[in-house]
Amino acid sequence: ALHEGHIVSAQELTELLQPVLNQNSRNLLLFLQDRLSMEDFTFLGEAYGNKNPLQHIQASISLLYFFRCSESLQSSASSLVLPAVDCKATRNLLSFLQESGDWKLTNITNLHVSQLELDTSTPNLLVVQLQPLVSAVNEISILEAIAENDKIIGMLTMDLQEQGINFSAIYTAVRPSRISRRTDVVWELRRQLMATEEEDSLSYPPLNVTAGNNTCILFYATNFSLKANNSVLLDLTNVTFVSQNVDISSSACSDSNTTLSLKYTKPVNGISSLEIRFLMTNKFYRGSARNWSTLEAVEIVQDGKKFATFNVSVISAPAEYSFHCQLVGTSNLYPARLIPSNNDAKNWDVFISRLQIQGFNIENNQFSYASDCTGFFTPGIWMGLVTSIVLLWILAYGIHMIMQLTTNSRFDDPKGPALSVPQTE
Repeated sequence: ALHEGHIVSAQELTELLQPVLNQNSRNLLLFLQDRLSMEDFTFLGEAYGNKNPLQHIQASISLLYFFRCSESLQSSASSLVLPAVDCKATRNLLSFLQESGDWKLTNITNLHVSQLELDTSTPNLLVVQLQPLVSAVNEISILEAIAENDKIIGMLTMDLQEQGINFSAIYTAVRPSRISRRTDVVWELRRQLMATEEEDSLSYPPLNVTAGNNTCILFYATNFSLKANNSVLLDLTNVTFVSQNVDISSSACSDSNTTLSLKYTKPVNGISSLEIRFLMTNKFYRGSARNWSTLEAVEIVQDGKKFATFNVSVISAPAEYSFHCQLVGTSNLYPARLIPSNNDAKNWDVFISRLQIQGFNIENNQFSYASDCTGFFTPGIWMGLVTSIVLLWILAYGIHMIMQLTTNSRFDDPKGPALSVPQTE
């Protein structure tokens, strides 16, 4: 029994999984997803009524869900639900399982495989990379992704059950999709809360490109997604930063020009290859008397044929700094925009959250001080200044009118004649 708010540490998780690892017949399925929290299912269940995205998993799904199946999921020998697990523990879970025994590791990339063939004479560890959730777009997409992952889990587990194979299964995510603020620190400064939340959300290191022994490009984003033809969605966050299943060999670095090349093989059905290039320059500007690093363009090459080019606005920083922006993409509402410059580019939508990139003057393999895309005078500051000026003008006008008031210099005597004041006075 875990008390409310408890986060399971890596050591506690190891102890909880020992009964599974000590079994005589060990067949373990590990279902990995990019992000997941228990609140996702609570919210989706209330928001969409009878649409149950978890028809095959008859329990609440959280950061880590573990169950053992004999004949069916409903008759599982034991189950364990852990509402909150330390992100470091979940990231290192696969490595821990591999080191815990002499497993025969099998990576299942074809999520629609019809039948699994296992050699039960040896311990088997099956790793299934589920499709990522589209949490940056809308809740309907999340519901569809969870429902599809549930079908995959149900299909694979039912296949093993039909073969009479005893197995255990773990359903977990690399990081949580929702970060709850701690109630015991609400009195602290907002800056401190934001720093704590930011530290929790940085669950993976940035992607780095090296030239020799030195890092020449650093690239980071909490969400990196593309949409082709307003229908096909590609969430590249997990493969770029977590599993780093991306080819960066075509990237190039120099003192004046840097190209970050990201190549993906079959990122989604219908696209065999995809390359995304970030073209950066380092130029000297006489007006500021210093060098500036600028992201000049973004290129998307699909299947080696379709070539989309985007011009970039407002993505520049002093050459010694990195560049950071909360939202970057093709939407008109984003502070930093990617503007299509040819017809192929109009077929793509790009969504990047919390982008940070640096292509020059990297020291100690870390980002330098970040120049943010939002200037000092934000729309909120301008609104506050204008409102304050209007109120100050009203106050000054009122004080001026009060100062113009004068008192009478002569008064009526009730016993004497009536006071006569000429109109000229």
